Amino acid sequence: HVQLVESGGGSVQAGGSLRLSCASNEYSLCMGWFRQAPGKEREAVATIGRGDDRSYADTVQGRFTISKTKTVNILYLQMNDLKPEDTAMYYCAAERFVGGRCPDDFGYWGQGTQVTVS
Repeated sequence: HVQLVESGGGSVQAGGSLRLSCASNEYSLCMGWFRQAPGKEREAVATIGRGDDRSYADTVQGRFTISKTKTVNILYLQMNDLKPEDTAMYYCAAERFVGGRCPDDFGYWGQGTQVTVS
């Protein structure tokens, strides 16, 4: 059973930076970050597959960077130039590859970490 534990959220002023971390007990997973703001639907922020296969939402492209360690399975989201509209609960998610690629739906989720930008 895949377990995900997030950390690193908090409050920051606009223009600031935060780094989120997510530790997984399994390797070789497609992983990603999602977020949900109050009253809004959950949206994908960034995902990382095999090799250098990364994708970003248009709203965070150029400001956020997703990465994953190779030796210890930790997923990161470096968030720079944060904006008030980035305020949301951020969730780490994972799923096993399908045909070598990330699937559309993720089945494993962390508990979430709050990011507040003022």
